[in-house]
Amino acid sequence: MSQTHRTEFALNIENLTGGYQDNLVLKDVSWQVRKGTLAAIIGPNGGGKSTLLKTAVGLLLPFQYRTLELLGKSPKGGRKKVAYLPQQDEVDWDFPVTVVDVVLQGRLVKQGLWGRYTKADYAASEQSLHYFGMEKYKHTQIGSLSGGQRQRVFLARALVQEADLILLDEPSTGLDAQAQHELADLFALLRGQGKTIVAATHDLNCLTECFDHVLALDGSVLAAGKPYEVLTEENMVRLFAKHFPKIGADGEVTLHEH
Repeated sequence: MSQTHRTEFALNIENLTGGYQDNLVLKDVSWQVRKGTLAAIIGPNGGGKSTLLKTAVGLLLPFQYRTLELLGKSPKGGRKKVAYLPQQDEVDWDFPVTVVDVVLQGRLVKQGLWGRYTKADYAASEQSLHYFGMEKYKHTQIGSLSGGQRQRVFLARALVQEADLILLDEPSTGLDAQAQHELADLFALLRGQGKTIVAATHDLNCLTECFDHVLALDGSVLAAGKPYEVLTEENMVRLFAKHFPKIGADGEVTLHEH
């Protein structure tokens, strides 16, 4: 793959094998996500969705790989332009930090842990909170917000960080239908700004509405492509063997227990 062609990708993974210590989770995974698109990773629990995201951002070291690039650079080189939001149960929501404090953390990527916030940092944070409709909550403790509001705050932080690639692990967990659709609208808004969103998700219905690309992952790549190419009944059965998928006329997917 030529260097010119590789720079088209926000995320470029070739022949990646990885996991936790001696526990092999991912085997020979290859996947490319073009810049300025919305991409989803789907698959069963234990299928490697979280492992793939954590390996991409450097929280886990891969066992082996041919290519692992963020925004055309090595993970270390591209990291400043990448924002990562883990699963909600991995965040300490009781920590005494306000909404504006969380958003300001996005500026630490540039200035380092011991840097001082400037007037420009505060102004950018205020503007970002306003953009996501969260300015009135700026002095609120982050844990007291609803799930949808928390996601807006973390997206505001990514915007302040000036991240071009945003990785989210199960961002719709705990959100009601309205909040899920609002989150999808925010993703589309960020895509309009040239941002790339990669989300590991169980929310299959949303995929047919707003995502450009889907990766079906169960340890290895089962399928990758446009939602209508991946979200077939055959693929859903292979991915979710304990469930029976039903695909409606408009592409909506529901999973039923056997």
